[in-house]
Amino acid sequence: MAIFAKGGVSRRTVLGGGSMALVAGGSALALHSTPRMQRLATADAFTLNRGNGAEPNTLDPHLSVTSWENNIIGDLFMGLMTEDAAARPVPGAARSYTVSDDGLTYRFRMRPHTWSDGVPVTAEDFVYSLRRVMAPATAAQYASILYPIKNAEAVNAGALPVDALGVRAPDPETLEIEFRFQVPYAAQLMTHSASFPVPRHVVEKYGADWTQPGHIVSNGPYNLVEWVANDHITLTRNRRFVEAKPVPIKTVNFYPTPDAAAALKRFRGGEFDILSNSVAPQQTQWLKREVPRELHLTPFMETKYLVFNFERPPFDDLRVRKALSMAIDREILVSKITRGGETAAYSLVPPQMPGYPGQPHLRFRDQAMTARKTAAIELLREAGYGPNNPLDFALNLMMTTESKVVGVTMQEMWREIGVRPELIFSEGKVHYDLLRQQDFTIAWCAWSADYLDAKDFLFLAASTTKDLNFGRYRNPVFDRLLQQSDSEHDPALRAEMLEHAEQRMLDDEALAPVYYGVTRDLVSTEVHGWIDNPVDINRTRYLTLRRAMSTA
Repeated sequence: MAIFAKGGVSRRTVLGGGSMALVAGGSALALHSTPRMQRLATADAFTLNRGNGAEPNTLDPHLSVTSWENNIIGDLFMGLMTEDAAARPVPGAARSYTVSDDGLTYRFRMRPHTWSDGVPVTAEDFVYSLRRVMAPATAAQYASILYPIKNAEAVNAGALPVDALGVRAPDPETLEIEFRFQVPYAAQLMTHSASFPVPRHVVEKYGADWTQPGHIVSNGPYNLVEWVANDHITLTRNRRFVEAKPVPIKTVNFYPTPDAAAALKRFRGGEFDILSNSVAPQQTQWLKREVPRELHLTPFMETKYLVFNFERPPFDDLRVRKALSMAIDREILVSKITRGGETAAYSLVPPQMPGYPGQPHLRFRDQAMTARKTAAIELLREAGYGPNNPLDFALNLMMTTESKVVGVTMQEMWREIGVRPELIFSEGKVHYDLLRQQDFTIAWCAWSADYLDAKDFLFLAASTTKDLNFGRYRNPVFDRLLQQSDSEHDPALRAEMLEHAEQRMLDDEALAPVYYGVTRDLVSTEVHGWIDNPVDINRTRYLTLRRAMSTA
């Protein structure tokens, strides 16, 4: 799932209204915050307040692409499969499923339930929704994640009508999905928002405004009741949710928190119960000392990387891309700047990915930094750049505290090889729009796993991926290996094909992996039921509040 980042600070910058003083390099940090205050006795015992990273661009499951959108949408909607408390796939809108002998057709038996307005949810709702996400007019960013479905790619390209998609409903309680090849991650794929149902009767009535409060209906544990842009989104318990036992939390508020220092102050002051995607690296060591029980640092299936625009010279030149990648001292970044347990990345797929034992990597991984800088300067010279003709370019990042300090650090590293980068700062929605429109030269990105399979990372570089292949990288050998892996039934041989594909992509410097992420969540001790997991998903329906127990 996409997480995008941008920013830049000076050698010494005060962030968050003076609450944090930062010296570039991460060597000094002064964080001034009052101790966590006791909540007022009148605090709502059944309301959960979540700091959630950034303002969502959409709550339409078929148009969403970011983790902070997913946090909300996953509380509103439920797919055929859903996540349990530890983010493992379990039956959701479907009560069960069977698989054909050839492994290509999945038959889901629907769980009888309704939309939040009382209209029944049927298998036909999923047929409509899957056709909608693949329809070219929808312009769904994530459509390509569903290309394993029969005819999906051709439908999405407009070469076939939507009713040619390999989905059908023999009766209201049965949904059949036919895949082009065996999909070992099918259960996880059906937890993705691109596969979620949307209410046809509401979408067709309100059009693009169907997700607005007062219009939207959903089939998940919560309903949307309020959306105040750049302030908060409020959900309340869906009394028609299919689970017989009511979810414990009655109301959940999601707050955008792009300023890490301000967000931490609000958490410490008791305004937030959970703070996700908003803890700055510079705060980590202090938090380890001050609130070790509330800080959750967990290995995360996430890679932070730079993407190059292949359609903008000189980034169509392998020498330029390789020089910039070589000059980044990844070990310094993770040991001196981020300091949260991140590890230097020389591949796109995180090393802990199940069923992916190989180690494709950037070829210069084991070279000393002095040698890498010398080689980078020589590559730039060969490409026509040097002291008399320095390389200038803009680096696009999202305006978060983490990306600000990382951006400044990379800027200094590149200056050491005679490159003059400019940092361009944007809010989350603007940054993403620039990437989608290819209005960038180099951009800072992050990708976290939608499902635990190497294909979920490698498809970002496939020529068929369209919008999510931001740099428009194309290599027929890479594409062919990825396609061949889809038809390989032997897991070991399939993994080997994917590894060869990744190595080809890395040799082309299609992108520059920088480091593998960790979850940096702050969770109040009043929150029960939080389970750390490698995809950093904790749905509100499984959480309870200690203050609710006290009230009871």
